[in-house]
Amino acid sequence: MSDALDSAKPIKKPKRVLPEHFKSYTGVWVFIEHERGHVHPVSWELLGKGRLLADSLGVTLAGVVLGGTDETVRALTDEAIAYGADQCYLMQSEVLADYRNQPYTAGMTTLVNTYQPEVLLLGATTQGRDLAGSVATTLLTGLTADCTGLEIDMSDRSLLSSRPTFGGSLMCTIVNLATRPQMATVRPRVMPMPERMDGRSGEVITQPLDLTEDAVVTKQVDFIPDARADKPQLAFSDFIVSGGRGLAKPENFDKVFDLARVLGAEVGASRPAVHAGWVDPERQVGQSGKTVRPKFYLAAGISGAVQHRVGMEGADVIAAINLDAKAPIFDIANYALVGNALELLPALRDAFARRLAATRAHRAAAPAEPVATETEERS
Repeated sequence: MSDALDSAKPIKKPKRVLPEHFKSYTGVWVFIEHERGHVHPVSWELLGKGRLLADSLGVTLAGVVLGGTDETVRALTDEAIAYGADQCYLMQSEVLADYRNQPYTAGMTTLVNTYQPEVLLLGATTQGRDLAGSVATTLLTGLTADCTGLEIDMSDRSLLSSRPTFGGSLMCTIVNLATRPQMATVRPRVMPMPERMDGRSGEVITQPLDLTEDAVVTKQVDFIPDARADKPQLAFSDFIVSGGRGLAKPENFDKVFDLARVLGAEVGASRPAVHAGWVDPERQVGQSGKTVRPKFYLAAGISGAVQHRVGMEGADVIAAINLDAKAPIFDIANYALVGNALELLPALRDAFARRLAATRAHRAAAPAEPVATETEERS
């Protein structure tokens, strides 16, 4: 049996010829998700990754904006161009004023059938997931959800979409070999935010939508804002302190919260800690929770299973506390603290508090910079 396994060859991607009518499809598109004047940051993150994909393929990068007829929607095309798009497709209609699946699906499929992109990317948000599934079904094309990596195989210009599988124990790469566009959704904060470049110019292409309100089945009766406006904002936090099953019991999570308060950080958690009911599900980091990209991430009592790692390995600096010196989390950590988290968390809290207090005292004692008067500036 072992000889057979040793001699087995890796499975190669099957070679298929793309049907002739799909060969004219070209370009990388990114859906610009917005609501009540605010663009979801994942759209700009995808434009950054889309720029790399488009450059690899030697094609244009386009943003896709669907919305109502007010001028604020048109202004989003300028924002998309500033974040890297070469051109922007704009579809405005009263039936697109608020997101509803039917008119947005009709608008996106009309644009795709008219202008034929080879790649279409959307954010793996509530809205993006809802729209992507219906658009892919309508177009009879493939869709890879919740991707953590996107690359191009230049041998056949196929999009290689990577994502965790088997409960996060393996990573798989999915390829759409026979249809276009190649569609994928990506979770927020998986891709880095690109730099905004003021002054970029690009083409705006307008397209009408042949759909009236009478033909739309769903109606928006009212807008009810989220009642939990104070819920954790892990995806956009620069500093996160997370705890896991290694903390042993729920009351020990107080030590995580204490350190987070000193650092001005958000509190995260691993899936076992959330499933045990120790903290709110909104704090879960990982494959089935939030994907984060902070400047600093501290994992306390977290072993580092791949399910958790895919949600936080994009952090600039990672520190980890674990009793097991061989814990997987140390494979990606910049700083490894081998020891008991229940002892090290209070020690870190006190050390950071002293350091921050000293820094504030030093700044308070420093002489103020002289302010030049108008006469001095002229002289």
